[in-house]
Amino acid sequence: MTLDVLVVGSGVAGLSVAVRLADAGVVVGVVTKAELSEATTRWAQGGVAAVLHDDEDSTDQHLADTLAAGAGLCDVDAVRVLVDEGPSRVEELIALGAVFDREASGDLQRAREGGHSHARILHAGGAATGAEVERALVAATRRSVHEIREHAVAVDLLVEAGTCHGVALRDASGRHELEARRVVLATGGAGQLFEVTTNPPAATGDGVALALRAGVPVADVEFMQFHPTALHHPAMPRPLLSEALRGHGALLRDASGERFVDELAPRDVVSRAMAARMSRDDVSHLWLDATGLDEFAARFPTLSASLSAAGLDPSVDWLPIAPAAHHLAGGVLTDLDGATAMPGLFAVGEVACTGVHGANRLASNSLLEGMVFAARVSEALEQGRDGARPSGAMRALLGEPGGVPTLVESTSSVAASDVAAAVTVGAARHALQRAMTRGAGVVRSAESLHGVRAAVAVAKAAAAADESTPGAAELANLATCAEALLTSASLRAESRGCHVREEFPDRDEAWRRRVVLVGAR
Repeated sequence: MTLDVLVVGSGVAGLSVAVRLADAGVVVGVVTKAELSEATTRWAQGGVAAVLHDDEDSTDQHLADTLAAGAGLCDVDAVRVLVDEGPSRVEELIALGAVFDREASGDLQRAREGGHSHARILHAGGAATGAEVERALVAATRRSVHEIREHAVAVDLLVEAGTCHGVALRDASGRHELEARRVVLATGGAGQLFEVTTNPPAATGDGVALALRAGVPVADVEFMQFHPTALHHPAMPRPLLSEALRGHGALLRDASGERFVDELAPRDVVSRAMAARMSRDDVSHLWLDATGLDEFAARFPTLSASLSAAGLDPSVDWLPIAPAAHHLAGGVLTDLDGATAMPGLFAVGEVACTGVHGANRLASNSLLEGMVFAARVSEALEQGRDGARPSGAMRALLGEPGGVPTLVESTSSVAASDVAAAVTVGAARHALQRAMTRGAGVVRSAESLHGVRAAVAVAKAAAAADESTPGAAELANLATCAEALLTSASLRAESRGCHVREEFPDRDEAWRRRVVLVGAR
């Protein structure tokens, strides 16, 4: 059977597209590599940033905060779409059944987070916003979507005459092909590139890897955001201590108990300050002091339960924290309707690069991005669009004026055949994650980036030697994403947003450009 639309991924972006299209009578399918409800969205804590009915705040101020966090690389048109259309998308989600926290008066509670000039973050269960958003969307998906396939990893795009017409999948029974007139990549991020991450095991950069192997341009993949306040704890993914804690007054302290950074600065600023302080003091973690927060358990019940399980009491204990890989600001290059450079292929959510985040994502703009651009993708598909149209981030790629300038490069390739495939898939994955954390983490250098490439080669060889399993398919995708990140990070000879080069510590306006990578088909 050929579907009208196949959505790959089951987070807020993918399921929002699927539900909208199904409700409009489109024959749509969803494929996901785990259970439908186990996308990265489920792990999002802080909330959704949107300006709803606030005389003191405005979408212009939300736009200004987003541009400031993006460090000069945001596409202004994309950010305007995000902040202007966001409130309507939040109201639609509430109408779908999502329950957000409210004051005793019945008004929606609002929190302030790093980089925001106003309290505009809506949340559910204190710090369980993603779980509530995912719950509402999964329920709607199971009611309306035509076909759902779980536990299947996407391994390749099906391309004929330059047009995408489906996806090749691998599950426990082997390789399968699922055809569709149009495909929407909504596979999320690539936090599993790193040893320490807040992302679940499924976040292996599948959509970016699929695009690169098909010759579809990707951009901004050097900008991996590290969340500053992940709990320093053996659990993986690392429990996230929501930005909302700092919004309510929690303080960052070093080993001596001293404050060393503005707690409400954007995430890249805080993570960089933490990395510097940890290096100076030769320690593996710092501290979040939430002892001054009133009614912690009532306001943050999910966090309270997690901390209690870890043997911590936030009313008396400082909480050990360290930065962890959290969100990929770049991805598959799209226009403002989610269309990529390949006809038949769209991308939405964290896997996409609309230019809305620039060099660093503003806190709680990710769930908003998924909802806003999912609506635009859905509308474009309903109207019959099947190819890219120059707008937003696509303008520079296609040689038209406007947008952020680009530097287009082909991705380098480390040949798998040059390395003996004597390690298991699991061991190669762990080795790659360790190498990426040490060489391409919060602070990088030309030498450290080059040092990761041996681990990439081992990962490619291990994946090729055991290509029949879903785990090997994931490892191949991780290796492809790692190559892209290393190439982009090596090219960008400056420090900007999430990308920090040790030998180039300052921002260089000659590098106010987007790095676009095109893989060989």
